[in-house]
Amino acid sequence: MAIDDVVVHNDDPEEEEEEEEEEDLVDPFDGMKEACGTGHCSGLGEKLNTCNDRVNSRSSTEETCSEELFDYLHCIDHCLTKSLFTKLK
Repeated sequence: MAIDDVVVHNDDPEEEEEEEEEEDLVDPFDGMKEACGTGHCSGLGEKLNTCNDRVNSRSSTEETCSEELFDYLHCIDHCLTKSLFTKLK
């Protein structure tokens, strides 16, 4: 008997059920984050994208778009705090 002839089955039915349950869970944070990004904070998102495009188009620059990123993330966080915690269990 060679090593290639041995087949090991390590499939535990309980693990498969747990994986299926985990796949069914949906994080409400993701959907709410998208809603805030497209609604309330869309202007800041556009500024961030414009800055990223400008920085990426140059071969060498000292600009980092950190101010635009912080403004956008602050807006998203502010928008989420109004309703995120009511959806948590």
